[in-house]
This record gives sequence, structure tokens and C-alpha cells, in this order.
Amino acid sequence: MLKKIIKHKSNTLLRTIYCCSFLSIFLLKGFSQTQGPKEYVDYVNPYMGNISHLLVPTYPTVHLPNSMLRVYPERADFTSDRLFGLPLIVTSHRGKSAFNLSPMIKLPSDLKPVQLYSYDQEEINPYSYSVQLDQEDIKVDYAVSHQSGMYTFTFPTKSNKYLQFNSHEGKLLWDGQGLSGSQDIGNGTRVYIYAVPESKPVAISGLKGSKVEKSTEVAGKNACIVLQFDQSGSALRMKYGISFIDVAQAKANLKREITDFNQEKLAANGRKIWNEALGKIAVEGENESDKKVFYTSLYRTYERPVNISEDNRYYSAFDGKVHDDQGKAFFTDDWIWDSYRAHHPLRVLLDSDNEALILNSFVRMSEQMKEPWLPTFPEITGDSRRMNSNHGVATLLDAYRKGVRNFDIKKAYLAAKGAITEKTLAPWSGKPAGKLDDFFKEKGYIPALYPNEKETIPEVNGFEKRQPVAVTLGTSYDLWCLAQLANELGMKADYELFMKQSFNYRNLFNEQTKFFHPKDDKGKFIMPFDYVFSGGQGAREYYGENNAWIYRWDVQHNIPDLIKLMGGNELFIQYLDDMFQQPLGRSKFDFYAQLPDHTGNVGQFSMANEPSLHIPYLYNYAGQPWMTQKRIHKLVGEWFRNDLMGVPGDEDGGGMSAFVVFSQMGFYPVTPGLTSYSIGSPFFSKASIQLPNGKSFVIIGKNASEKNKYIQSAKLNGQPLNTAQLDHADILKGGILEFVMGDKANKNWGN
Repeated sequence: MLKKIIKHKSNTLLRTIYCCSFLSIFLLKGFSQTQGPKEYVDYVNPYMGNISHLLVPTYPTVHLPNSMLRVYPERADFTSDRLFGLPLIVTSHRGKSAFNLSPMIKLPSDLKPVQLYSYDQEEINPYSYSVQLDQEDIKVDYAVSHQSGMYTFTFPTKSNKYLQFNSHEGKLLWDGQGLSGSQDIGNGTRVYIYAVPESKPVAISGLKGSKVEKSTEVAGKNACIVLQFDQSGSALRMKYGISFIDVAQAKANLKREITDFNQEKLAANGRKIWNEALGKIAVEGENESDKKVFYTSLYRTYERPVNISEDNRYYSAFDGKVHDDQGKAFFTDDWIWDSYRAHHPLRVLLDSDNEALILNSFVRMSEQMKEPWLPTFPEITGDSRRMNSNHGVATLLDAYRKGVRNFDIKKAYLAAKGAITEKTLAPWSGKPAGKLDDFFKEKGYIPALYPNEKETIPEVNGFEKRQPVAVTLGTSYDLWCLAQLANELGMKADYELFMKQSFNYRNLFNEQTKFFHPKDDKGKFIMPFDYVFSGGQGAREYYGENNAWIYRWDVQHNIPDLIKLMGGNELFIQYLDDMFQQPLGRSKFDFYAQLPDHTGNVGQFSMANEPSLHIPYLYNYAGQPWMTQKRIHKLVGEWFRNDLMGVPGDEDGGGMSAFVVFSQMGFYPVTPGLTSYSIGSPFFSKASIQLPNGKSFVIIGKNASEKNKYIQSAKLNGQPLNTAQLDHADILKGGILEFVMGDKANKNWGN
């Protein structure tokens, strides 16, 4: 997605990506092989998607599930032949390493803060990393725990041994036993480190400019300390702990998690933890590639959010204080606009206890911030208030209705209500409600400006614009979620008000074109208008990252009414088909220059951005489930592959991968907040889900294959199932959902 880091792309970059894609698209990276049968973690390919189609790629992240310590090789991009040192902690998804470590066999005369390495023989799996720094002839091995990690450096025999530590903006200190350090990562948040080598250094130096001088303490920009060793043998080991509280806590985290310098044991423990997490869903089938895509996608859903509780304490960037977690771990770094759709529902299904802790963390964040509003983009450094709408309310409702109750729903509701009714609806803003919001409450939509009309609302972000259609539609869904929560809590007046407002999407529906169309403040549709290209960069003047063809379907909470607005089932299906057949309208170069998030195209459909994820399932609601079955197999098969370009767009640390996990199992949560799932088409002959209540739910796909994608018949616990819907309560009971699959559509099933 364009939203978080990249706001502008040059034509040169576009040309480069298109050229590189032809050379790279079918390249595969191998897995590290183990003896004996493959385990779940052996199907994970962290390199899948590391070359982006246009914007942000996936990263081959080494971490344990939802843990604080994350690392990945830091380089310009996957194709770069240089590493920027070695990482010690990445503090956010897509972030740079807060500290870098550079092993050396000699000190250059003009030492740089971070060394650039030519490298080869790189191997990555979820719990460990290895690489050969070929020019220095240094072998690097790494293994990770939750809040600590360990490096082993194998130097050439009888070589000098140096370790250079870098803090980009902070300080470093050798205390006689270990190296402590800190770095400012923004908004008053600091990350701390405590590193202990297996043997003590014989010399400690600091970098002053480009010169090395004897020193045990350095501070400032690119603060560097160099440790020199003379131990016998070629191996040098170094372990370290990290913290967001202080150095003492980093030291305690290390002491608690890594008691020796046995890297093999550390890696084996990480492997065990990953097999337990991934093994919550066991899939069987003959297509090995599908298994690799499935378990790689499942692995990515564990990257965020992260548990930052340290010995029952945590630092909160939401108020700048250290808190007692009161026995409930605190989670952050959750991009809710991306994750509410499938990522949170997947966690409800697989790990409801942690989902409760995550929602409890949302409530705590709300209490800790100046304004008690539910967060929209909670990160390590606080809530960045990115994107449009306030979809955290959907995560609250979805979990609550599916039986997750271990959080304060009343406090959560009030925080969500404040975020939607007291905070401005203007995208990418944390300011209080203003004139734009007053207009929305009175007229039921966000007014749009004409091209080149000057913006007068101070809450509106200069780049992100008003996104009036996207905000109106998204907020209509949020208001529906608020209404449902109010009803659960017995708040009748709130329920009636927010239910009425949840129909606000109707105010922008153009009866003539059957699109959601921006209106000015007088109630007139903006004309002339192009549903593909109007709206400028990322269509932000009217939509948001995607064009009108995608937002045409953004009424997740009332699909029957959307079908009615479009003229009934037959026309609804026709309009769906039109989207998949509508040409780009310009060259790819021109199309993606304006709509770079709108990749993974099949016609005007974009597989590469989260607002599209539910669209292929909409055929189920209009009487053609067989088309959902066809679309899902085609889309997943084409756009999610076990190769370097095997993810079509910004994957967002699990936000998109959760769609793959659900879809390959055979169902998907089209409307978070309802307990029903929409049935697609199973990819595997068997998928067994280990539920939090100790029961298991098994999906059988008899004859399932790439060819046999169509459901011929279905049974739930032995009883015929003739609807394309599945309820969460039926899953929680445990049992068997059995599909008989075939190569031709049974157009009578499920309609």
C-alpha cells in the first residue's frame, strides 16, 4: 500500500521494476532442508514476495510468533548485492534495524558507521538466519528468542576479530561485562540493548568521525563502538537482549531467555515454537506448492501485533510511561485498517486468548492517550492515526460476537464511539471533529471538492486529501458496528441512531451509473467523472488508494441492500463480471503511475489491496457460489505463488496473507462483526483446525485439486449443507465439513 512509507514514485523506478520483473518472476529461493519428513515450518518460504510488483515487498523476517524481537537482512532491496551490516532489532514492520552489528577481520583506515558486505549462501527460516560474508570470509549464524538473540561468527583461522556496534541515534557503553546501548526511535520512544560476547574483548574503541580512538562510551548520531578479540579458534559468539523499558530490563530479558552460548539449542527451541504455532492448522494434499503458500502466509500472520510486555511491565508510547501489565500482556504495532478484515478474525479462530489481550491493549491505549479514542494504527511509537475510517470497532464486535469476552467491552465501546464521533473523520488525522464532521452528521456524507478547488478544512492532510467516498462508506460500516455493540450493551438510543447512520452509503449512490459517486456540499454529483482515473494520485481526492471500481463493493455490513441498489441479483452479478473484464483504460505505465496500490489486476479488480479481499466472495450473495469458487482458485493461484514475486501488493505484515489462509481452507469472513463465513473452495484434501477450546474442526475436500475446484455437494457433521455460509458456532462445536469437489460447476449448490 502507498499509505505508510512511500508517497511518490518516479518514472525511473517504475521502469526498473517492470524490467526486473521479467528477469525475476520465476526465480525461487530454496528452503533449508532438514533430515526426515518435513515439518510445518519447513514449508515456510520467507523469500516469497521479496520482490514487489510495484511498491513495498515482503521481508524475510526472523522472529518468534508475535514476539518483540524481529530482524531481517537490511539491504536496498532483494536484488541488492550488499548488506548494511547485520540487524539487531527492527522496531516496526518495514522499519530499519535500530542497531547494526558489523564483524570484521581488519579495521579500514576510514571506518564507516555501518559496513557494507558482499554476501552469498544466504538461508533464512522463521527462527534462524545464516549468510557468508564472502569478501571477508566470515560465516554468520543467527537464532532468535522472544526478546533476545544470538550471533555466531566463524572467522578465518588465526584472523583478527572485531565487532562493530552502531546506534543510529543514541549511545553505547562497555561496562566491563557487556555492551549497553539505546536509540531514539521517535515520539519519545527508546529501544535498549545489552550484548554479551562469549569472551571479553582485549580492546574497546569508539568511532570519532572516521577515526578509531580508545573509548568505552560514545553518543550521538551513528554512535559506534568497536570490540577487538583475540580468543583462540575461529568462532566468536555474541548474545543480546532488547527492551523498550531500559538497559537493566534488556539485561534481564537476556538472562531469562538465553542462559548459555548454545546456538543450536536456541534454534531448536525456535523451531519447536514455530511448529506449534503453524501446526494449529494441519493441511494435507498432493500440491506441495499450495502447502508452501499456505504455511508462508500463516507465518506472516504472526509477525504483528507484537507482545511488548517484559517481566509483567511494558513501556507505552501512548502516554510515555512504564506500566504494570497486571498479568495481561500488552500488544502493539497493529495496522488495523489492514488487519480488521481477515487478520483479526483468523486470530479469533486460532488464538482467542491472545486476541482478547490485543483488544484489551486497545482499551489501555485509549485510556493512556490524551483523548480516549480507540487507536487506528497503534505502533511501537504510538498511534499514527493513518488511513481512513476507524475500523478497530469491527475487531471489537467480531471478537465479542464470536465469544471472546476477556476484555472490557463497555470501555471499548466508549473508546470506539469517541473515535468515530469526536475525532475528525478526515484521513490521516488525529485532530478533533470539525466542520467536515458536522457536515457528515447533518447530511450523511463527506462532501467532495471539484478538481483544483482549494481545500479549506484544516484537519485534511495535504497529500491524503478528503477521500470522501471511502470515508463515507467506511464510516457507514463503522457506525453499523457501533450500533451492534450498543445493542449488545442495551443502549437503545445509540443503537437506533447509529443504525440509521449506517445507511449513509446510500447518500453517494448514483442510480444512473450504479457507482458510489462523490457529491459536492450542495448535493450535486461531481461531473464530469471517470470511475477509473478521477481523483488524482491514488484517487485520494474521492476514494483512497483504489478507484471507484473497488469501492463500488465497500458495503460489507449490508450486502443485500447493495444488491437491491444495483437492481437485483442478475445485475449485481453482471456488474461484478464487468469489473473483472474492464480494461485498465491506459497503458500499464500510466495506470500504475497514478494508481500504484491498484496492482494485481484482473480487469479493474485489484488483488493487491485490502479493500478488494471480500469482493470475489460476493457472488455467493447473489446466487452464484460457483463463480466465487472459480474466482478464488484463479486469483490465489495467479497472485499468491511460491516465488520471489508471489505476493501481488503490500502484504502489510499479515493483513493480506490472512486472506490466503482463509481462502485456501475454503471460507472467508466477508463481514467482520457477523458470525458467518462465506464458503469459497478448499485447496486441500484435508485441513484440520485445532481450536482454542481443545476441539478440532476438519475440512475435507474430496478430490480437491487445481482442476477440481467446484463444490458438487457438502455435509456438515454428516448432514447436507446446501448454503454457501458457515457459522462460527458450528466451527467451535468441532466436527467435519466435507466437500465433494469436481471439475465442472454444480450451479445448483448453495444458491
